[in-house]
Amino acid sequence: MSLKEKLISSYLAFEDYLDHDSPIHDLRNHAIKIFENNGFPSKKEEAWKYTSLNALLKEDYSIFPKKESGIDFKDVKRFFLHEIDTYKIVFVDGVYSSFLSATTHDGMDICLLSAALSKDKYKPVIENYFNKVAKEESLTSLNTAFAKEGAYIYIPQHKEVEKPVEIINFYTGSEAALMLQPRNLIIVGENAHIQIIERHQSLSENPVLTNAVTEIFAEKRAYLDYYKIQNDLPTASLIDSTYIKQERDSVCSMHTFSFGSKLIRNNLNFYQQGEHCNSIMKGVTILEDKQHVDHNTLVLHKAPNCESHQDYKGIYDDQSTGVFNGKIYVEKDAQKLDAFQQNNNILISDKATINSKPQLEIFADDVKCSHGCTIGQLDEEALFYLRSRGIGSKEARALLMYAFANNVLESVKIPELKKRINKLIAKKIGVSLGFDL
Repeated sequence: MSLKEKLISSYLAFEDYLDHDSPIHDLRNHAIKIFENNGFPSKKEEAWKYTSLNALLKEDYSIFPKKESGIDFKDVKRFFLHEIDTYKIVFVDGVYSSFLSATTHDGMDICLLSAALSKDKYKPVIENYFNKVAKEESLTSLNTAFAKEGAYIYIPQHKEVEKPVEIINFYTGSEAALMLQPRNLIIVGENAHIQIIERHQSLSENPVLTNAVTEIFAEKRAYLDYYKIQNDLPTASLIDSTYIKQERDSVCSMHTFSFGSKLIRNNLNFYQQGEHCNSIMKGVTILEDKQHVDHNTLVLHKAPNCESHQDYKGIYDDQSTGVFNGKIYVEKDAQKLDAFQQNNNILISDKATINSKPQLEIFADDVKCSHGCTIGQLDEEALFYLRSRGIGSKEARALLMYAFANNVLESVKIPELKKRINKLIAKKIGVSLGFDL
């Protein structure tokens, strides 16, 4: 039985246990039909030309964990931003862990999607927002069909969340192979502010495939600062689809740090609905071995006087592969906007590969749009200069790689998180730089 067939038959059993009065019952049935018709994406599709899922689909994944697994905080403390106080929404093998979490309903909702789907008081929000911005694509529809658990965050208007929110998914390896479908719904009200950190972390060598979907709605003058930390084991794979709808005067920033996994596919979609929106997408990718990371971005400009800024850096070693497929789409009414897109890459090894395709589609005539891509190696003259000043070869290479990624790191607004990411980068490039990053 193929994985597609297994998922479809599992859905039939899954539906028997669901509440048919659920506000998303009909959405689930519609979504599974989309997946049944389309199946998993293949390299025949332009958007997946450089990324194949075939190796992942051969695993015999468990669709539902057969048992609950507990973990101690001391064993996973290093994955939390424990230097500061944060709200925490933690899942272990797809099941909410109240022991590791710290949620709230004090003037805002930072809690569980399962609670929002099952309680009448949340029904108006679910009906107004759930699945309203996500595309009807194959993998997103698969997630919708199995949507059961994830983070639910609702920040009312004029509310500034005083501490960051951490969304962490742990996988214990209790199954020989596991596939999970976390779903997050985040609404940031008018003039509200929030910072969010998301992480998926496997704790064993058993294969895990995560098909995650996050929908984000930023209302007028809302401010969202979002960070994705992707530094998993080489047996873990992640397909992460994020959809962000922005109303006028909102600012949404998304930083993606991809340092490890077997395969990562980041689908990041921004939809600007009102004037004076600002969309910021930045990323640093550092890969080795045979790791594969694919960044697929879209910014859809519908309104005038808006901005978008994309800056992705990639460092690739050994036989690793990177993909950047970014599109800026400007509709005819989106005049007087400023859109920037840049993808810069360094290949450390002759066997490393990068496929980069920045794109512009512009139907307005009064805009400032630019895009660019560079692919190269470390500057030999700069290396010679550093070595002539008494710096060792390994340290010199590390300094150049750090400087290459530094402009992305400068925009991280949580100091404790910035230190963590800098330490991860130092570890990835295999050197102690001798100063506090």
